[in-house]
Amino acid sequence: MTRRALLLATLLVSAPVAPLLAQAPAAAPAAAPSSADARLRQLFHDSDEANLRRNPVSAIFRGDYRYADQLGDYLSDAYYAAERQAAEQDLASLRAIPRDRLNPTDQIAYDVFKYQRTEDLADVQPDMLALTVVRPMNHFSGFQTFYPVFASGHGAAPFRNVKDYEDNLTRHHQFVRLMDRVIDRFRQGMSSGVVETQLTIRNVIEQLDTQLRDAPEASPYYAPVLHFPDAVPEADRARLRAAYLAEIRDGIFPAYRRLRDFLQNDYLPHARAEVGLSSMRGGDRMYARLIEENTTLPMSADEVHNLGLTEVARIRGEMERIKAQVGFSGTLAQFFEHMRTDPQFSPQSCDAFRDGFYAIGRRVDARVREIFSTIPRSHLEIRQVEPFRERTEAAGSYNDGTPDGSRPGVFYFNCYDLPSARTYGMETLYLHEGIPGHHFQIMLASENADLPNFMRFGGNTAFVEGWALYAETLWDELGMETDPNQRFGGLNDEMLRAMRLVVDTGIHAKGWTRDQAIQYMLDNSGMSRTEVTAEVERYIAIPGQALSYKIGALTILRLRHEAEEALGPRFDLRAFHAQVLDTGALPMPVLEAKIRDWIATQRAGA
Repeated sequence: MTRRALLLATLLVSAPVAPLLAQAPAAAPAAAPSSADARLRQLFHDSDEANLRRNPVSAIFRGDYRYADQLGDYLSDAYYAAERQAAEQDLASLRAIPRDRLNPTDQIAYDVFKYQRTEDLADVQPDMLALTVVRPMNHFSGFQTFYPVFASGHGAAPFRNVKDYEDNLTRHHQFVRLMDRVIDRFRQGMSSGVVETQLTIRNVIEQLDTQLRDAPEASPYYAPVLHFPDAVPEADRARLRAAYLAEIRDGIFPAYRRLRDFLQNDYLPHARAEVGLSSMRGGDRMYARLIEENTTLPMSADEVHNLGLTEVARIRGEMERIKAQVGFSGTLAQFFEHMRTDPQFSPQSCDAFRDGFYAIGRRVDARVREIFSTIPRSHLEIRQVEPFRERTEAAGSYNDGTPDGSRPGVFYFNCYDLPSARTYGMETLYLHEGIPGHHFQIMLASENADLPNFMRFGGNTAFVEGWALYAETLWDELGMETDPNQRFGGLNDEMLRAMRLVVDTGIHAKGWTRDQAIQYMLDNSGMSRTEVTAEVERYIAIPGQALSYKIGALTILRLRHEAEEALGPRFDLRAFHAQVLDTGALPMPVLEAKIRDWIATQRAGA
């Protein structure tokens, strides 16, 4: 999948305010638009429509089911050639539109579109595909974890009527072919010497084994036929149950077994023992590209690493103050061990864990309008991570809803190894994954029909994850973390994002081992070994992504500080948040320019 399609599938990260850009009509006008603004809007519309045809899963995530009988031609040469051609055509069309004749808001849209399509084009160049497409799957980012949720009846795929059920069967046939294409791409990497790590492949094998241990009737793929909506006639239900069972038993499970056996017997002996990209052929170039892609800034691995060390030192000082506040007399390392092992901080049950998040949500709801002028229409649902993927999932995650509110946003909490979970991290986790973090940022953008679709539904991880981490810093304004233990939880999560700068670059640019990275995180936080291990294995699987959180959040915090300093008592936090959110997920340089223009306008109007 392309970066843009993968972002949509894995968020699994991305405002109804003053009108910005009128969306082009579905039908093309008889004559070409004459004004620069109209030509720009037409380009956005045409590019988006073409993208949805190439990436039907992205359309389904939006609630657009025109291509719902298609999974997509992912991983094929034809797919990447079409993506490359589309990006080239879009950029050529954009160059023909005079930017200086656009209104200020359209100029922002122009800049974002240029940035995104340039990034998309870079991702599908042959030299980059030679390093990516031949590694089509790992335990954190792969069809084997995405597709079961997607097709389970609890994901994005619709199950409203007989056609929806038939479309899902058609997608299953395509998924089986896709699994065989995964094997072909892995073989291609074996020939070129560009291979995944032994660690990630063993984790994928474990994920496949977990799904294959279930009877077909217990599979997530069978779940949609356990309960039918009223629109599915009784006469069709037995037929659909039999068809779903046959597809799982004779199609999906055999494809999983073929992939599992290939990975175990053929691929694993050729996989890398070392975990960092620096040990992979072309890995240094790949990592430099991933740093820029995930931060939207031209930073080197050394710059990121040193910034992380500085932030770790600062946050350790804050943690020392919490330690003194609660009266703990030992060292900071001993305090970490106390926080990660004391039974008083363990959830009593998954139900109690869930109920605690509901209580936090009610408290946030009571205060959030004090600092936000616009609230998403879509509500937020809280769910437990499914057992088949819980071991390698993060403590929390977010799935976006549909703009019309028919599918809610979902905050997932993880009950794996419940005794090692910590209740003191619950408030900050909710702020990040739920409200006002991912749910606000993603749904306010997607619900804003005045934005062009690439800004409503696209984005970059520096903004998406940077905003969610910034949302954690709003604990004071929202009346959260008044308990020093919860404040420690907030610092612990902030420390996690600072350590990511150190550890991700350590692994992929400085030769750190898995155990070295785990020990560094245990030494500098109250996280459990289970949490730390999952985090480190995530960085190994998806290099560079973890850098986006801290870099994005620091950028937003710096811009807020600039606005507060420049505007003094005229600074309005609600207005600042609207400015940050009302044009979707902007690259950091575009966001900086927008906020500074807003500051200048506010000062001029004083």
